[in-house]
Amino acid sequence: MPGRTIPLVTGEIYHIFNRGINKQPTFTNKKEYKRALNTIQFYRYVKPPMSLSKFLKLEDKKQNDIIDVLKQRKKLVEIYCFCFMPNHFHFLVRQREDKGISIFLSNLQNSYTKFFNTKHNRDGSLFSDQFKAVRIETDEQLTHVSRYIHLNPYTGYVVKSLEELENYYWSSFPEYLKASGQFIDIYFVLSFFKNQKEYKQFIYDQADYQRELKEIEHLMFE
Repeated sequence: MPGRTIPLVTGEIYHIFNRGINKQPTFTNKKEYKRALNTIQFYRYVKPPMSLSKFLKLEDKKQNDIIDVLKQRKKLVEIYCFCFMPNHFHFLVRQREDKGISIFLSNLQNSYTKFFNTKHNRDGSLFSDQFKAVRIETDEQLTHVSRYIHLNPYTGYVVKSLEELENYYWSSFPEYLKASGQFIDIYFVLSFFKNQKEYKQFIYDQADYQRELKEIEHLMFE
């Protein structure tokens, strides 16, 4: 794997992105999206006591006991926004521990790839070797990247309408609308707005523009 030219600094915020090799599908049904959600919840902490696959085989009580243990541990990353798309994903995260982003994504991709490969009777890597990362330098960039991530399903025509976008459960956008972040910090981004209604309008104001100008994507990664 080639070295990263820009270091990932603890305490800084980054837009993280990766896609399937040759843009191949990485999420093909609801079960796979749900597994991805379970994976990011489990591996955002420092040194989980076991693999996710073993954890999911435990009875509910033991799972709850392990979750209680995990919640006492430090987080590798603080997740502000995310979105899973059919052949790629986005995160807006703050690195909390040294090498936290790299460890988090390595655990996420390795665990999910094993699950996906077993289900589809395939071998080898699923995601590109080198994920992309852009450091967030201003509050304006932070809010605009948040909007870019949350509009991705609409921009890519995975959903046809903004009403459908509100129920796209494979992203953090529905949690922003409900103000009920289960495992993400929605309040950091929302702190730049008067309320949820203003944030929602901020998202929708650029929806059609972003869809029409999909080439804006390269500005997010260079």
